[in-house]
Amino acid sequence: MVKLRLSEIARRLEGRLLGPDRSVCAVAPLASAGPEDISFLAHPRHRKQLESSAAGAVLVQPVDAGRVRTSAVVVDDPYLAFARVARWLNPEPPLEPGIHPSAVVDPGAQVHPEAQVGPLAVIEAQACIGPGTFVGPGCIIGAGARVGADCRLLAQVTLCRGVVLGDRVRVHPGAVIGADGFGFARGPEGWEKIPQVGGVRIGDDCEIGAGCTIDRGALEDTVLEAGVKLDNLVQVAHNVRIGAHTVIAAQTGIAGSTHIGRNCMIGGQVGCNGHLTIADGVTLTGQAMVTKSIREPGVYSSGLPAEKNRLWRRQVARFRRLDQLEDRLARLEARIEEKE
Repeated sequence: MVKLRLSEIARRLEGRLLGPDRSVCAVAPLASAGPEDISFLAHPRHRKQLESSAAGAVLVQPVDAGRVRTSAVVVDDPYLAFARVARWLNPEPPLEPGIHPSAVVDPGAQVHPEAQVGPLAVIEAQACIGPGTFVGPGCIIGAGARVGADCRLLAQVTLCRGVVLGDRVRVHPGAVIGADGFGFARGPEGWEKIPQVGGVRIGDDCEIGAGCTIDRGALEDTVLEAGVKLDNLVQVAHNVRIGAHTVIAAQTGIAGSTHIGRNCMIGGQVGCNGHLTIADGVTLTGQAMVTKSIREPGVYSSGLPAEKNRLWRRQVARFRRLDQLEDRLARLEARIEEKE
């Protein structure tokens, strides 16, 4: 169990400690935290919980410091501070460098002596695994794939041939990176496959959620720039490019050759058509459907929220009459213009 004194936490966060200096060993919500836990207040609506919280310490902004009945670590951004403290109290398990006896490693592959390869992993010819990297159980590293330093491929991750990962990339179980993109040409006797000869390049400090699929490019590479974060079950099609530090929530699908800018935030179940450009700093709210390029930063939405069934049925009936209403309005406008 990792324990940290509040004075050390305040020092690392460049914050200010108010109240007794004590040790904490876990992070917890205000409502359930105990004397050895540290909690945080990130939104004013939770201020009432400060009065009854049994937390040993709370991360707060300066405006809330006087409300804390226990020790407080005063910082500018309590939520960001919470993320860092949570990492310090829950460090990665230490690597055990070496290759498990059940793993299959091609003689032509390069596995750094400080890397760990787990049971039943497969590393094919000319693949390269960097120092401090963990290749979990059942992972497949395809021919010529390259994985940088201090990466974490947690379990049953597939990197197809030629995929390149930067440093400190985390890939969650079941992700498939570098499968063929959806490329077919219609012929006289059906669909003919277009070979997908590009690759996938993923920058430093990216995170790929469980079950994500990132297709290799048809001709050029599919690219995720540094710091991109994908939630679970995100589909990235061939030749997509995602700019640095963009985050994408679960069940989003991005069609081929779309370019997404830097520092974008994309909500869950968003759909992006292919061959579009989305500017830097764009936010797409959940279930938005993007059918044309977005050239300016801002918040964009589409889709309809859930309604009671009776109301929804009436609305649908009205939608179906829109063409008739438009025709009637056009005729009325024409008659008015004639009289004028």
